[in-house]
Amino acid sequence: MKTLKDLFEHQLKDLYSAENQLLDALPKVMQNVNDSELKNAIASHKEETQKHKERIKEICTEIGINPFGEECKAMKGLIEETAHFLEEDADSDVRDAGIIANCQRIEHYEISGYGTAVKFAKQLGLNDIASKLQTTLDEEYDADEKMDKLAENRINEEAKA
Repeated sequence: MKTLKDLFEHQLKDLYSAENQLLDALPKVMQNVNDSELKNAIASHKEETQKHKERIKEICTEIGINPFGEECKAMKGLIEETAHFLEEDADSDVRDAGIIANCQRIEHYEISGYGTAVKFAKQLGLNDIASKLQTTLDEEYDADEKMDKLAENRINEEAKA
């Protein structure tokens, strides 16, 4: 990598890999959820994740790069941590609270990645692409907020009991 453009392209490939890995992992997470509202929130985010993946692919096509070829090791690690948590012998309410915690770690990683990509795109004068990435960033913030509300309004209390 020699330029900001090279780094930006690397970031896009990394995000594409992260979204792919997440799409593969979410069904297993959903199988372990007890709370129906949480299950619906994760299912909804899975649909959004598919859109995020498609949006990155479109962006890559626009700038003439192949989105494949990178493995997001950070997402791989976050998913492995989640898988280890799911193997724990936990009460169903505690499991749901833990699933939220793991999902939020993933959301925060994605927020960081998309935030950086938006800044790089703006610096490179790719304002239309920055706008598309900002849409995804906003959706990631919304998903995190939904998880926060579920945790704070009910699920953490149920896990406390």
